[in-house]
Amino acid sequence: MTASDWEILEPRKVPLGGPRAMTVRRTLPQRRRSFIGAWCFVDHYGPDDVAVTGGMMLPPHPHTGLQTVSWLFTGTITHADSTGGRGHIPPGVLSLMTAGRAITHTEYTTDDTTVLHGVQLWVALPDAERFVEPGYERYAPEPVTGPGWTARVFIGSLLGDTSPAHTFTSLLGAELELAAGTTLELDVDPRHEHGVLLDTGTVLVDGSEVTRDELGYHPPGADRLRIEATADARLILLGGVPLGERIVMWWNFIGRDHDEVAAYRANYHAAIGRDEADVTDPDQFTIVPDERGNDPLPAPPLPNGRMRSRS
Repeated sequence: MTASDWEILEPRKVPLGGPRAMTVRRTLPQRRRSFIGAWCFVDHYGPDDVAVTGGMMLPPHPHTGLQTVSWLFTGTITHADSTGGRGHIPPGVLSLMTAGRAITHTEYTTDDTTVLHGVQLWVALPDAERFVEPGYERYAPEPVTGPGWTARVFIGSLLGDTSPAHTFTSLLGAELELAAGTTLELDVDPRHEHGVLLDTGTVLVDGSEVTRDELGYHPPGADRLRIEATADARLILLGGVPLGERIVMWWNFIGRDHDEVAAYRANYHAAIGRDEADVTDPDQFTIVPDERGNDPLPAPPLPNGRMRSRS
């Protein structure tokens, strides 16, 4: 790779929700890029004072056609979903939820969390697998260490370590910490396109500078990746074989065309007791009980025009 190969994606601020609207920094999707492999959504948040932001407050809500990844640097969240999946998710533990044909879940900051800091990532399921049964996994990777660096491989393989987390396309997801002045040479899969999301510090990736909150992107073709930390740094490294499919991603649904996503919305609203026309499957969604007694989130109105697929 060379510096000229890297494309830098800038974040935009998006209110996630809750009574005080916790704000996230979103680098994917963007108008000029929808995917890195099958990774289709990258949110980065914190460090947030929970007393000010309210933290993560997501009552029951739906997903289709994707996997969600929660990965924390600081703080703890609780997960519960309609398959019976449950878990406290502290820093360094992968929370991987497969929505498949349909799932509902909740995510809340624990009462003892004072600072919340982490990433929320989505993976688009390929067309052949997108109606699989929903499910949930947790995994705590053992740190891999070397002079001036530590890695935690939560999805895929890197630095001789392999995560057992199940994915439906070839993917990589890892947290890397590097002390200032450290250079790390990584053997990577040349079939993958790669992304480097910088949480703290500054790094040079094959000579191209990536600074805090930026997502650096490189197309497939490279079998080595050189990361130099010019200051103490923490980053998320993403990779994957290009999905090569077109999707419609709207609110929490991934489908293949406007009508399919509109049907998911109608089916979900039917499940939460709202009157809807054009319900195609009233049994598609099972609503997870909410431990805090909150009502399910309603879906927003559909766009005025037909949603277009993107690749």
